[in-house]
Amino acid sequence: PAVARGARGGEEDVRVCIPLEELRNTDVDKVGGKSASLGEMISQLSDVGVPVPGGFSTTAHAYKEFLDKGGINAFINDQLSDESIYEDVDKLMQVGKAIRDKIMDTPFQADFEEELKRQWERVSGGSETFTFAVRSSATAEDLPDASFAGQQETYLNVMGYADLKAKVHLVFASLFTDRAISYRHDRGFEHSKVQLCATCQKMVRSETGAAGVMFTLDTESGFRDVVFVTSAWGLGETVVGGTVNPDEWYVFKPTLEAGKNA
Repeated sequence: PAVARGARGGEEDVRVCIPLEELRNTDVDKVGGKSASLGEMISQLSDVGVPVPGGFSTTAHAYKEFLDKGGINAFINDQLSDESIYEDVDKLMQVGKAIRDKIMDTPFQADFEEELKRQWERVSGGSETFTFAVRSSATAEDLPDASFAGQQETYLNVMGYADLKAKVHLVFASLFTDRAISYRHDRGFEHSKVQLCATCQKMVRSETGAAGVMFTLDTESGFRDVVFVTSAWGLGETVVGGTVNPDEWYVFKPTLEAGKNA
């Protein structure tokens, strides 16, 4: 992989995109929590017969380079220096829109676009009808009193390179939605310390079946001897977004381990 020598002699990974199968849970600082977790699942679950769709992730390094070289950082710092925006919703909306517009009006660097297209071709085989899910992956880890889940954008059924590039751009801008700006401020996170990566993953054709969410404990009581599954026909987005009432199952772990499947 591409590395750069650090001032203290260490090496920094300076790749702008990394295949998901090369990532592990320890790479949150490189590619954010979602991409790192997917990389861990691909490496650990394939041997036990659980298929996880492949893809690639843009990196925190790429995001920092984009903000620095595009001159966006100085603009963001200037816009967010006014503390009164956190007390005035209208001001916050104006500032948020100005930052997002600045990000969208700034083109990607040539080396980033080149690698993005190379990775798109590797995963899609160059097919314009191959579909991706483009998801946000933030480097800020969830804490007991702060969760970044759902703060940024997700785009489904993204088809063709031009659309993928446009959706990655929108994901980058979504670090500065009004809600995300306010949430980081209220929780004491410095805006400059959080980078956003785009997880570009093969789209699962779940409209022909079912999708949902599985928890490895009971979410109400914290009881650890059950697996809690919520599922509905079609895309999992409807379950996550709360737009359907999903079917729910509890699987009792001890009986499952004893070989009883139901």
